[in-house]
Amino acid sequence: MYDDFIKYTEVNSMIGPGDRILLGVSGGIDSMVMADLFLNSGIVTGIAHCNFCLRAKESDMDEELVHQMAVNYNIPFYSKRFYTKAYALRNGISVQMAARELRYRWFEKTRRENRFNKIAVAHNLNDNIETLLINLTRGTGITGLTGMKPVSGNIIRPLLFATREDINNYAELHSIEYREDKSNAENKYSRNKIRHLVIPVLKEINPSFETTLTGTAARFSGINEIVSLFIEELRGRVVQQHENHSVINIRMLRPFLHNHTIIYELFKQYGINSVMIQDLIAVINGKTGSRIITDTCRIIKNREELIVTGEEKTRSLFYKVNKISEFHKIPGIVSAEEMRITSSFSIPPDPCTGCFDSEKIAFPVIIRNWRTGDYFYPLGMKQKKKLSDYFIDNKYSLPEKEESLVMESGGKIGWIIGKRIDNRFRITESTSKALIIKIKF
Repeated sequence: MYDDFIKYTEVNSMIGPGDRILLGVSGGIDSMVMADLFLNSGIVTGIAHCNFCLRAKESDMDEELVHQMAVNYNIPFYSKRFYTKAYALRNGISVQMAARELRYRWFEKTRRENRFNKIAVAHNLNDNIETLLINLTRGTGITGLTGMKPVSGNIIRPLLFATREDINNYAELHSIEYREDKSNAENKYSRNKIRHLVIPVLKEINPSFETTLTGTAARFSGINEIVSLFIEELRGRVVQQHENHSVINIRMLRPFLHNHTIIYELFKQYGINSVMIQDLIAVINGKTGSRIITDTCRIIKNREELIVTGEEKTRSLFYKVNKISEFHKIPGIVSAEEMRITSSFSIPPDPCTGCFDSEKIAFPVIIRNWRTGDYFYPLGMKQKKKLSDYFIDNKYSLPEKEESLVMESGGKIGWIIGKRIDNRFRITESTSKALIIKIKF
C-alpha cells in the first residue's frame, strides 16, 4: 500500500519539492494510516486535530492519541476545541455540516499561519462512493456525480485510491493504534445508512461495484469537463457581469429552455437547484417583475432580461451634510465645491456631475434612499413628478430603483443622484455661484 500511496501522490501531482503538508488527523483509522504513510515517506508534515466536543471524554481521548503520535515523531501539533452543537444551532445547520465548516476553516487558517503548502485529508475510495450515492439520492448535476477530486485547491486526498479494506489491512499489518467512533456503526445518519444498508445490497448485485462506480465517476468527470466548457462559452454570450449584479439575455437563452440540464448548470451558481428549474422557467416566460428567490440571490425578470442580485436587503443609507466641506466624507462623492459663475462657465454634461444654484441649497443637505411618495420637478419641467413614475418612464429595473439615492435640501428633492436634478435648483442667468458635486457611484 505504501508504494500505491507514493504512486498516487505522484500521478496526481499532489506534492511538490519542498512542500510542507499539514495532516488533518482525527484519530480514526483512516487518518492514522494516512499519517503513518506520510511519516514513513520523509515528507515534512505537521498534524492538525479538531476536537468537536461531541463525544465527551471519548473526544478528549481521540485528541490525546493524536497528540502522542506527534510527540513520538517530534513533529508540530496543532489542536482546536469547537463547541459544534452550539455553532450548528446558531447557524441553523446540521451538526455534520457545522463540523465540516469549522474543520476546513481552521485547517486553512492553521496552514497559512504556519506556512504549510497543502492540507491532507484522509477520504478513501469508499467515502467517495458514499458521497456519490448521497448526491444521487438528493439530486445533483453532473459535478455531483464526478466524486471527490484528488486535489482541490490546497486540499489533497492521498487515500482516494484505497478501499476501507486496504486501510484496515495496513493498520493491522503495521500495528497502528487508532480510535473507533462508535457512531460510525449506527444508522442514524444518511451516510451510515448508505454504508451499512445500501452498499452491501449493491455489492450482492455486482461484487465489483466499488471499481465499477469509481470508473463511472471518472467518465462523468470527463463529461463534466466538456459540459463546463460549453456552459462557460454560453455564459460568456448571455451573461453580462456588472459590479453589483448580473444581467442575462433572455432572447439568447430561449433556444435552451427545453434543456433543463443546461439551465441548471448555467444557474446553479445563483442558488438554483433541480427542484426550482420549472419555477425559474416560469419567471423567464412571465411578466416583468416576476422573480424567484434562492438562498443566495434574487432573479428578477425585466423585459427581455433577467437581473440577478444578492439576496440581502437594500442598504438603508442616510447622511446629513452640514456644510460643503462635509460632502467628500460620503462614500461615492468624489468632490464638492462652490464656484463663481463667469462668462466662460458651462454646465458639464456628465450625469455624474450635479450643478446647482448654490444660493438655493439649504443646509443641512440629506443624502438618502428614495421613498414611496417622493416627488421632484425634473430639469426643464414645471410640473412635479413622482419618483416612482419617473423610474417607470425611464425603464428602471427593480435593482436600479432600489439602489437609487436622492439629495434632499430644505425638504425638497434636489437630485436623483447620478441621473437628473430638480428644476427648482437649476442654474439660471441670475445665478452667481454654483455648487458642483462630482460622484462615483
